[in-house]
Amino acid sequence: MELSELIQHLVSRAPGFARRLKEASLTPDSIHAPQDLNALPVIRKDHLIELQAAVPPFGGFLACAPGELKRIFQSPGPIYDPEPGIPDYWRWKPALQAAGFKANDVVLNCFGYHLTPAGAMFEEGLWSIGCAVVPGGIGNQEQQARLLHDLRVTGYVGLPSYLKSLIEKAAEHGFELFVQKAFFTAEPLPPSLRAWLNDHGVTIARQGYGTAECGNLGYECSEENGWHLPGDAIIDVCDINSGQPLPPGETGEIVVTLLNKDYALIRFGTGDLSSLNTGPCPCGLASARLMGWQGRIGDAVKVRGMFLHPRQVTDLLARFPEVIRWQAVITREEHKDYLALHVVPSPDADLASLTKRLAQAARETIKFHLEVKAVSEESLPPASPPIRDERTWE
Repeated sequence: MELSELIQHLVSRAPGFARRLKEASLTPDSIHAPQDLNALPVIRKDHLIELQAAVPPFGGFLACAPGELKRIFQSPGPIYDPEPGIPDYWRWKPALQAAGFKANDVVLNCFGYHLTPAGAMFEEGLWSIGCAVVPGGIGNQEQQARLLHDLRVTGYVGLPSYLKSLIEKAAEHGFELFVQKAFFTAEPLPPSLRAWLNDHGVTIARQGYGTAECGNLGYECSEENGWHLPGDAIIDVCDINSGQPLPPGETGEIVVTLLNKDYALIRFGTGDLSSLNTGPCPCGLASARLMGWQGRIGDAVKVRGMFLHPRQVTDLLARFPEVIRWQAVITREEHKDYLALHVVPSPDADLASLTKRLAQAARETIKFHLEVKAVSEESLPPASPPIRDERTWE
């Protein structure tokens, strides 16, 4: 479907997108080429949350009947992500093939299968290649280490830090492993961890970039130097203020238009910063490359592959009047993320009860396991940011 035809279709089927065009003083007839979309303001996660809350469940952007959807997911925010009944809807097949996944590979999928889309989206991509998928998710490491041996699993998708933990668990129990290829996203892959995995038999350890809303937005080739853009989406790096595309090499926000007749996600700002390299790649692929993750706009931070929004923690702490002030603190040791919640309790607070109830509420509401630490008022001034990220990525 040509871009102009797609826009006409979405305007006729998705009233929320029709409103966006009208508010920007645009008509479907004014959009014929990708650059014409630049007149449309960028829409970001916070906007999407507000629009979906105002016009549930998809903000008026769904362009198909609900019964045509295969799955509906909930991402932190909350944001509801539709999955139409299209094979490999999230388009991870080329990324996985570039990482060496082939038909008849047995692959352990350690992305989450509960509410968020990561587990299902990679399962779809692996199925499209002809792989058998073990739906592992996170947890039960000893059981997963055993099945890596028993099933002679050849591939892995998930967080790189979790694969390291599984390899260590397998060694602890004397399980021989056969994993030779792995694909990672949702967490950085520092050179030291890639080298460690290579030294432990994972000869191909590649990373990619995507979001819960958009799926595949880039992946490494054999050169391991940037993420090649997929050919089935319009991806720009834009000025964070004007929303206009920047020249290659300049850092800005990754802005995506899905060429999708079922969901009108047009000019969506991911909140992630990167830069484009349009020079030739020795691997032979002609597509431009995103040159890694270079930070975020806004306040959301990714921890263990999931976004942590200050709003989530604010809503959680509103239930605990005995907390005077708080701050979420993220650290990283041995390639693992750790999340702590520093709180200043009121003088009459039952500290043991408070820390236990807070940790349990965090698991149930924002889906994070965290350590609650009581701190003094002096150590946490009133102007402290809601999230303090102390991680380094050497």
